[in-house]
Amino acid sequence: MTAFDDLMAHQRDTEALGQILGRLHWDQEAMMPRGASVQRSEEIAALTAVLHARRTDPRMADWLAQAEAPDDAGAAALRLIARAHARATRVPGRLASEIARATSIAQGVWAEARARDEPALFLPSLAEVLDLKREEAAALAQGTDTAPYDVLIDDFEPGATAQGIGAIFDRMRPRLVALRAAVIDAPHQPPTLRGHFDRTAQMRLAREMAGVFGYDFAHGRIDEVVHPFCSGGGQDVRITTRTAEDDPFNCLYSTIHETGHAAYEQSIAPEYRLTPLGHGASMGVHESQARMYENQLGRSRAFCGWLHDRMTAEFGDLGLGGADGFYGAVNRINPGHIRTEADEVQYNLHIMLRFDLERALVAGDLAVADLECAWNDRFEADFGYGVPRASLGMLQDVHWSLGLFGYFPTYALGNVYAGCLHAALLRDVPDLDTHLGAGDPGPATDWLRTHLQVHGGLRTAGDTIRHAIGTDPDEGPLLDYLEAKFSALYRL
Repeated sequence: MTAFDDLMAHQRDTEALGQILGRLHWDQEAMMPRGASVQRSEEIAALTAVLHARRTDPRMADWLAQAEAPDDAGAAALRLIARAHARATRVPGRLASEIARATSIAQGVWAEARARDEPALFLPSLAEVLDLKREEAAALAQGTDTAPYDVLIDDFEPGATAQGIGAIFDRMRPRLVALRAAVIDAPHQPPTLRGHFDRTAQMRLAREMAGVFGYDFAHGRIDEVVHPFCSGGGQDVRITTRTAEDDPFNCLYSTIHETGHAAYEQSIAPEYRLTPLGHGASMGVHESQARMYENQLGRSRAFCGWLHDRMTAEFGDLGLGGADGFYGAVNRINPGHIRTEADEVQYNLHIMLRFDLERALVAGDLAVADLECAWNDRFEADFGYGVPRASLGMLQDVHWSLGLFGYFPTYALGNVYAGCLHAALLRDVPDLDTHLGAGDPGPATDWLRTHLQVHGGLRTAGDTIRHAIGTDPDEGPLLDYLEAKFSALYRL
């Protein structure tokens, strides 16, 4: 056994335990009885302590110093292990356990506060989590001049900074705001879907959509939750969705979105399982798959024509005047408060709001007690109407209860990456619409699997996208796509 072999054997068990921790989090959202939250927080804290001890094991420094990679995949694994080890050794085990315990409890408190529309119920937990994450950021930044928020972003999008992301957002915002204003004021407005749609039928169709987009049910399952997500990796990748009897699009497109995440995990090369390469390259790259499945593929005119026929078979006449009306209803730009239900034009504006607020929270420029007011003021300034209740505002997302500060901007980066990938896909598969019109996204998902998904964490985020598209990524293709699509849809 070489040092490399010893290190990879140690890492394999660490990865396996990490998968078990992920399953505990999945169960907490999907299956766990409500009364088990305190005990679950102790279970999660205990397993987090075990994982932290493994990631900071003194032998790892020796193994890393002596290990010689046998190939490019081995070199990438060493890079990722060394990075994770360096970060883990800066965070005291006590702090890692406290964060795990506090966020597990805060998640339950958030869910109750959201259900009751009582933000005051959540604020003490949020303040505790925020303090712990600041402490973690300070530990990680020790000896450097890195800003705390940049340290937290690095957990999800290594190498990204608030300054760099802010510059992208500054370039995107004027075109997005102008496009939003133009479509809202357009004389032609697409129809709105109305009616009652049975939840059981929605879930039946959602499962079909997951299969159409390549989800492997032999290695996964779908459940209903409050906030849809994807969990797991390798041979056990689970997705969730939600239903609303007056809005089947919420269920179907949440399912397609999470299928994009799951397809990435299920498509990673089998030899990378239970290694550092057996995950997506970054959260931004991961989000690019989910957003592309959901939007550029699932909301395309061609695929909507096929989906219209499936929905009318399931629910009867939809009152939209046929496939064109259905396409308009799927992509209609509506006033709304919920990020996960936002259309393609407004979605990134929701992210920019959260990016600015959480950056201010971490920096100490915004007090937790003032968050609801700051959210409501910023939302009205950006969208032109108020927030009637907290469940439609600061309580709508689970992320802050989980301590995921720095996660939100990766959603917008995912959209940027998706725009670049879509442009490259159209270049390489010029007859894509013919396949989508037949309900077959296979040529697109095969292209993504081959050019991106199979490689997992082999490359950095930027190199992953560059390898897939052949150029550096930028926001131009996304904005061009949005302007062309919605100008045609709204007859601008």
